[in-house]
Amino acid sequence: MTQQPRVYGTDHDTPEAGPQPGRDYRELTGGPLDGQLLEVTGWTDDQITAGAFLITPHSTYGPGGRASYGPTFSRPDGPWVWEGDVP
Repeated sequence: MTQQPRVYGTDHDTPEAGPQPGRDYRELTGGPLDGQLLEVTGWTDDQITAGAFLITPHSTYGPGGRASYGPTFSRPDGPWVWEGDVP
């Protein structure tokens, strides 16, 4: 049985932890949130292009630090890549 990827910000053991129909997601690759999905439903093109700083308990700066993720120029609609950690 293949495990469904978890959506960032959901508890791993809730039924809603996986992607929901009708929503738009970006896969996070690399770094502390590798393999999770970020819901970007309703985000503007500018917001998607800018990427996001996501709170994580596993950053270089400890719990509450942020991991920077963003799209690549070669695949703007593809997975977001880890760019590093910020306090």
